[in-house]
Amino acid sequence: MFGNIGWGETMILLVAALVVLGPERLPGAIGWVSTSLRQVREYASGASTQLKDALGSEFEDLRKPLADLQQLRGMTPKAVITTHLLDGDDSIFTGNFNPPATTTPLKNDPATSTLPQSTPPAAGERPTIDTDAT
Repeated sequence: MFGNIGWGETMILLVAALVVLGPERLPGAIGWVSTSLRQVREYASGASTQLKDALGSEFEDLRKPLADLQQLRGMTPKAVITTHLLDGDDSIFTGNFNPPATTTPLKNDPATSTLPQSTPPAAGERPTIDTDAT
């Protein structure tokens, strides 16, 4: 129910409650709110249990579309791409993506390039920097 409220919003609500109610009545108000929320949860779970007992197998038929909607509600663009375009393979997003090997040489492949190759500097030697890179 309050899954979308973060710590910042909670702190703002507590400060506002402290200003409105005062430090004397705030603990009692927090206790009343927590008791009320607990009671509402118990009523909701009791109603769910009663529906499940009354409807039997039809209850699951009613729950399936709601579960599908809940799953769609949590979809992000990344999850949609992963699920529908990449068949659940999210390795492209985690950096573990190994593309298939190509049979044609790449443009800047050092093994097939005709450009002069630079060699790494020896230990303790500074690398040379080409200042005439035009």
